[in-house]
Amino acid sequence: MEIKLSRCTLRPWHKGDEVSLARYANNRNVSRNLRDRFPFPYTAADAEEWIGLTAGKTPTQHFAIVVDGSGVGGIAAEPGEGERRRSAEVGYWLGEPFWGRGIATEALRAVTDYAFATFDVIRLEAGVFGWNPASARVLEKVGYTLEGRMRQAVVKDGRVGDRLLYALLRP
Repeated sequence: MEIKLSRCTLRPWHKGDEVSLARYANNRNVSRNLRDRFPFPYTAADAEEWIGLTAGKTPTQHFAIVVDGSGVGGIAAEPGEGERRRSAEVGYWLGEPFWGRGIATEALRAVTDYAFATFDVIRLEAGVFGWNPASARVLEKVGYTLEGRMRQAVVKDGRVGDRLLYALLRP
């Protein structure tokens, strides 16, 4: 499964991506905007473990964002369970050298379409730390709406901040 776009290609993570994954993920400017389950420092062992967890799963939920043949970021749509089974959470990250090029917006637009076409969901949602307006803008450009601000709801690196909740309903 590959989704070829104008700025990047989305495909499942696979063996051989470990070096580029660790290279771009091991950046404090990236990790400070992601959940704690995304480690820092990000090691080769972390990359190997991640690829082992996600490679070969169908339907694909976790994609590598590939530029010039290297995985330089990741994007996912994870369907919920139980009472949240008709919702999915989207999340993404991109290596810092690739920021500001429209890659994340293009990737999110494609994964949004993919999630609605692939999973039995009626809602996609994403949480963004309040100190990350660039990520909020990516969501807004793709059509996600700010539904709420959970004040002082997150702690990252000793910093307390707001969590913004964005969502998009199936058209």
